[in-house]
Amino acid sequence: MFEATTLNLLKIPLKSLENKDKIKYKNIFIDIEKKYIEDIEKLGYINDITESLKHINFKDITIKELLTRNPEEIIKNTYNDYIKSNFSDHFFEIANEKSFKSLINKLKDELNEKLLKEKVKIEFNKRKYNKSKHPYLYYNIYNILNPKLKKVEDKQDFFGKPTNLTVSGQLEAELAALALSKVYTFGPTFRAENSNTTRHLAEFWMIEPEIAFADLDDDMDLAEDLLKYCIGYVLENCKDDLQFLSKRQQDEEKQKPQNERSMELFEKLNFILKEPFERLTYTEAIEILRNSKPNKKGKFQYPVEGFGTDLQSEHERYLVEKHFKKPVILTDYPAEIKAFYMRLNEDGKTVRAMDILFPGIGEIVGGSQREERYEVLLEKVKQFNIPEEELWWYLDTRKFGTAPHSGFGLGFERLVQFVTGMGNIRDVIPFPRTPKNAEF
Repeated sequence: MFEATTLNLLKIPLKSLENKDKIKYKNIFIDIEKKYIEDIEKLGYINDITESLKHINFKDITIKELLTRNPEEIIKNTYNDYIKSNFSDHFFEIANEKSFKSLINKLKDELNEKLLKEKVKIEFNKRKYNKSKHPYLYYNIYNILNPKLKKVEDKQDFFGKPTNLTVSGQLEAELAALALSKVYTFGPTFRAENSNTTRHLAEFWMIEPEIAFADLDDDMDLAEDLLKYCIGYVLENCKDDLQFLSKRQQDEEKQKPQNERSMELFEKLNFILKEPFERLTYTEAIEILRNSKPNKKGKFQYPVEGFGTDLQSEHERYLVEKHFKKPVILTDYPAEIKAFYMRLNEDGKTVRAMDILFPGIGEIVGGSQREERYEVLLEKVKQFNIPEEELWWYLDTRKFGTAPHSGFGLGFERLVQFVTGMGNIRDVIPFPRTPKNAEF
């Protein structure tokens, strides 16, 4: 018998089927198959929730953040939908058990994510505005950041409360990953950033894997494998199309000055496959850029001054195309320029984040190891001025059975833009939606 003093999240490796044993917690006995067990490793914790249970009417209790761990929900979600694509094929191949059961995490009419609203509140609090005294200003900010939804009274709202277009399926995927171990979402996401560049869209599709029991190294390995698999697949199966696209690109490049020309398409794709991606920290990259000739001679549009500099596309391309001459993965960014959910490093200044940089387009993947420690996550939520009541369900996942987990987002259109050699991302999506432009 295994006896636990607190109810911990345990990793019990499977072995075989016979001889039952039990795990005892207080007066609770959990049946397990004894020969399933090789060893038990403590990975996280579950809060003690047994106190005063006799006074609770269990019919009135709903723990929504644990719904994905209901066996019926797991079976329904796992087998309900498979994405019939090469991404699924790749995930099936790389999983340890040779089968990566895909979960399409429904985006619930694209309105269930609240991060845009939280961003407004963060900015509002930073500027020390009072919502009650400046309601017009508050809603002006809200409408700028979220232009597709007009302001209505909460009681008139379709859902009975403010809702927004989703910027990511990540937070919901984290809930699913803690039940299913390996999941991913693939769906439309939205940004209300005023970025009129050849690499930005206001609406785009994103592939977002989320993996339990994984650290940042595992996350980087998966992202690199996925990118190489997709590009290798296209090179092997779409040669005629690539020949056509390559000739088209070469004709366009001839019209540009020599120093502004891109790599030839086949050269660029093989550039990704031939070597492992270079991995270095943000701090190391800043030192390289700060001491580079373009920075010293003032040729960068945005000078690199030191730690805390938000890297621009010109900096990313310099690292990839000039310095290392291979794809680059930057890690351990300053906490102040990254999201609240990224795991804080021991130095207290940086987080376990990573970006993958490609030639021509810069960042193609952004990911991180998630903050699984409840107290640390709660403190970061407060530092970012995010109301706790907005993220109660997300915070509760750290209370009821947490584990180390990681994930990333891969912009699908950016990947297609890179593989096809298109100069503008608006050419790889049928109905591009950009700032001040949503005709269709």
